[in-house]
Amino acid sequence: MITKADIQFVRSLQDKAARTANGLFVAEGDKVVEEILREKAWRVERLFVLEGSRIGSPQAEVVTVKDMERMSAFKSVPKSLAVVHIPQRTLAPASADELVIALDEVQDPGNLGTIIRTADWYGIRRIVCTPTTADCWGPKVVQATMGALLRVEVVGCDLVEWLREARRRGVPTYATTLDGDDIHRTTLTQGGVIVMGNEGKGVSKDVQAEVERNLFIPPWPSDRRGSESLNVAIATAIVCENFRRQK
Repeated sequence: MITKADIQFVRSLQDKAARTANGLFVAEGDKVVEEILREKAWRVERLFVLEGSRIGSPQAEVVTVKDMERMSAFKSVPKSLAVVHIPQRTLAPASADELVIALDEVQDPGNLGTIIRTADWYGIRRIVCTPTTADCWGPKVVQATMGALLRVEVVGCDLVEWLREARRRGVPTYATTLDGDDIHRTTLTQGGVIVMGNEGKGVSKDVQAEVERNLFIPPWPSDRRGSESLNVAIATAIVCENFRRQK
């Protein structure tokens, strides 16, 4: 039977410090929870469901709507909620045979979640990011990925040093900027690193210094006046499409 302490503990995991200290995150909704239960590599600590949920795991604990509402990070009450162990990730060096997304201080959880989902769609299995990028295990990010977080590894790192090592290895590195080459007219490599910058500031100077080539997504028509830039999640999707189209 669920207790008040259980509810308070689950709610505490909405905070990054609590997630880090306990090595746990929360996944909400039948779709994401079902995918986690199917993958043996993911360890579920607790599993809570409402009466009538399609989750049939023997680990499931039936709770009331009121209790689920208290545990959830969202206004819409989920039918299932899982407390899951955060998997251990190892930072591997870049490879010229693999396409990797690198994020430089992307702050919005919704943007990060959409980028992870986009990476999954385009077969990109790794995202590296600065420590100041939004936490991929936060409830809004987990929700926005729609299960893609189970297939795309997100690893924090010293992005400047990681990119520097990538260049030493001869791995192509790209960044999206407002003064780059037209991406639609540029020959792109099959592998390499694509750096996407902060929503307001773009790619930082230190990170930019480690990038070989800048890319620009032009507006249509090219001489129009309008928005100063694209949303970073939308820009990531366009960039991924261009790289995969030339594969």
